[in-house]
Amino acid sequence: MPIEIVCKIKFAEEDEKQKEKEEGDKESLIEEPARPRSRDLAAFASASTLHGLGHICRSGRLGVRQTLWALAFLASLAFFLYQAAKSALLYLEHPHVMALDEEAIREMVFPAITICNINRYRHSALTDADIFHLANMTGLPPKDRDGHKATDLLYPDPDMADIVNRTGHQLDDMLKSCNFSGENCSSRDFTVVYTRYGKCYTFNGDRRNPRVTRQGGMGNGLEIMLDIQQEEYLPIWRETNETSFEAGIRVQIHSQDEPPYIHQLGFGVSPGFQTFVSCQEQRLTYLPQPWGNCRASVQGEQMLPGYDTYSIAACRLQCEKEAVVRSCHCRMVHMPGNESICSPNVYIECADHTLDAAVEDSQERCSCPTPCNLTRYGKEISMVRIPNKGSARYLARKYNKNETYIRENFLVLDIFFEALNYEAIEQKKAYDLAGLLGDIGGQMGLFIGASILTILEILDYIYEVIRDRVSRVLRRSKPPLKKPSGSIATLGLEELKDQSPCETLGRHVEGAYNAGILPNHHHRHHYPHQGVFEDFAC
Repeated sequence: MPIEIVCKIKFAEEDEKQKEKEEGDKESLIEEPARPRSRDLAAFASASTLHGLGHICRSGRLGVRQTLWALAFLASLAFFLYQAAKSALLYLEHPHVMALDEEAIREMVFPAITICNINRYRHSALTDADIFHLANMTGLPPKDRDGHKATDLLYPDPDMADIVNRTGHQLDDMLKSCNFSGENCSSRDFTVVYTRYGKCYTFNGDRRNPRVTRQGGMGNGLEIMLDIQQEEYLPIWRETNETSFEAGIRVQIHSQDEPPYIHQLGFGVSPGFQTFVSCQEQRLTYLPQPWGNCRASVQGEQMLPGYDTYSIAACRLQCEKEAVVRSCHCRMVHMPGNESICSPNVYIECADHTLDAAVEDSQERCSCPTPCNLTRYGKEISMVRIPNKGSARYLARKYNKNETYIRENFLVLDIFFEALNYEAIEQKKAYDLAGLLGDIGGQMGLFIGASILTILEILDYIYEVIRDRVSRVLRRSKPPLKKPSGSIATLGLEELKDQSPCETLGRHVEGAYNAGILPNHHHRHHYPHQGVFEDFAC
């Protein structure tokens, strides 16, 4: 009959105290050391730099004091969020302000001066063929009382560019005297430019070599005397689109970087007066989107031939030309480009109407935003009557005219800088990103006593909490390893026969017993995973 021997193993009290640690170590011999658990909310609140949070998150029951602190904290947080939202909305509106400054310099670039006689065609320069072709534009009858002959109907096709250039007022005939900053000038200092008034002339239009002035005041700019030649004005037989009742010239003061747009931006000068124009240069700087609506010049962009920078005048001329070319398949004389020039009949039937419609609907059909950098000239205009009685007789003898002609045709134009300074008008951001961050930071410190580092503390705490939760979930999902059999082992008699107790113990599974453990405590060792045997009995 087999005999079973029951052995009882009693562990020391030290093993019981470390039971929790031993069980964790037995789960996996290669598992990383357990990470410390994340801080609880009370510990985080006590160490946080966020004001009031340590008084709210305390261990224990929620008392009156904690409730009051919680209400105060929530009220401060609400005020902070309200003010921060207002600041953010103000920033998203992108407000701007205009800053005005005045700077004095030693010399200034004199502006370009464009002048046009209001009368487009000289009556004496028109031939029978010109009158025949321009009949619908000027309303003039033939010079011959009998009218056009049958042979007149065989006139060659008209060339509008030639007609405008040949019949327009010539500067050599109009310019009687010219002076710039004490030095004489002549018609050679002017360049021809075509506008809606026909043949016009620009002084100091070369942007590569502009004239400069080193002193302000009258006599230090451009002074010219002109004869407007009223006897050459077209007689009015019937009203047409080209009919004009005025006498005088149109003048525009502009930068060398933009073409003249004199029919809308020019001012009139009457004969029989000396007109003084005191200029003040203004340099304007606008902001692009989203603070403003300006358009920056693109490097290498050329809106018009000869003009490398963007301007409103160049944009409008280009837009008007495109409208006329699209409708009439030709361009007008004053429009830039290489397209063919419209004939007089197309002028009347198509081009004039299309141009007027394009000007009226320029806001809808043609979008020309303000350039980001713009130079313009403020003007103060005054005038005196000329000539007096004594100078009338002198001018009549000098130019071989009568006194009445001098009073009705002569004018003097004097353009100068008021002073050698300019106004710098700059559009600036009223509320930028630095201001937004400063306001939010000040409100955050005032209401809740927080800063950027406080936000980092909160994010760090959230990270610890999430990391701890994820670690717990992963630890639970691992399959548990086999644990040792208990504190009681059953051995058969045959297994113990002819064997010493130590040899018997040496054959047990590793982890349940250790080969170095001896009965009766002859060799006591401490093993970190199995503990210390205090008693061994069979």
